[in-house]
Amino acid sequence: MIDLWQNLHPAVQGVLKGLAVIMVIFPIGGACSMAERKISAWIQGRPGPNRAIVPWVAWIPILGPFLQRLGIFHVMADGGKMLFKEDALPGHVNKFYFVLAPIVAMIPALTTVTAVPFGAYLDEAGRVLPIALANVDIGLIAVFAVSSLGVYSLILAGWASNSKYPFLGGVRASAQLISYELSMTLSVVPLFLWVNAPGREATFGLARLVEFQSGSWAGFTYASWGGVWFIFIMPVSAFIFITALFAETNRQPFDMPESEADLVGGFHTEYGAFKWGLFFVAEYAHMLIGSAVFTLMFLGGWNPLPWLPLADLVGLLAKLSPILAHPIAVGLLSIGIFLGKVLALIFFFMWVRWTVPRFRYDQVMEIGWKKLLPLSIANLLAYAIGIALIQK
Repeated sequence: MIDLWQNLHPAVQGVLKGLAVIMVIFPIGGACSMAERKISAWIQGRPGPNRAIVPWVAWIPILGPFLQRLGIFHVMADGGKMLFKEDALPGHVNKFYFVLAPIVAMIPALTTVTAVPFGAYLDEAGRVLPIALANVDIGLIAVFAVSSLGVYSLILAGWASNSKYPFLGGVRASAQLISYELSMTLSVVPLFLWVNAPGREATFGLARLVEFQSGSWAGFTYASWGGVWFIFIMPVSAFIFITALFAETNRQPFDMPESEADLVGGFHTEYGAFKWGLFFVAEYAHMLIGSAVFTLMFLGGWNPLPWLPLADLVGLLAKLSPILAHPIAVGLLSIGIFLGKVLALIFFFMWVRWTVPRFRYDQVMEIGWKKLLPLSIANLLAYAIGIALIQK
């Protein structure tokens, strides 16, 4: 199968990769929308969405009512509504940029996923090789560079709406993302100072971080640290990154660009139907990619437990059956482990939304500039000095 893929024309590979991204991101975005409502209902003691059902499933005696109460068919109902609902275009907006804004929102969301490895498999030599659409050495820089372009869609939407509240939402979005991108970038520098030891080829690839957390780095003066997840080695960096990620994805308590309390709906007030839905698919896609990057950097990636790398787990499973050591089986296992961690983080995003109250805008700015940025600088200096001493 690998040989068949490698023999395909690069243009065909590109088209298939693009279709795969769309077919994964859009369904996950719809599922996250449904999960958001169900989780909020559980937290607040409500039933939540539980009425939509496909007619032929309703005929199944026990399974039909169970699936209906679970609410999974609301995903299809929401998708149909977004597609077929009248998509009005207000007369007072700048029509070209008004339509362009949700398209611009989707481009970074669908592009950044290509540089994020989401699994691994073992080759014939027993080496763990990452699975990614584009396993590049500048993986994290590519993710940061492209994802930061998403703010332009919010600015465009606010400005093109030609209305007060959307414009204020766009201004808030630009200020907020600039404020927290600095802290987010500084928080990950200690990780790459740690893994790019002298004598090794330097890289910003995310797979290198997972390799270190797999405990497979013999020959280092601090190799005994291998196998420890970075969330235990650098908890302050993890805290700064996850906090900045909440702000970067406009999630509560940092949802200032769309604050309903004082901006009605913020940058998307004038939007409806499919264009409105694209903004939220893009938001959930950014949550997905952010959670995936956090998993790779701080939670061991596709390794199931600290000091239990994927290769050791495959060795244990191979004793049960040789089929479990097949590259396809290992790839599916690693993707399942990785996806489980990502979904747990997405649940954490939703849990926080329905638990923590929204900050005021001045508090958001103060946290970003007066609290998080000095903390990230101090964290970087501390680890830079510590790593230099350890490497000597």
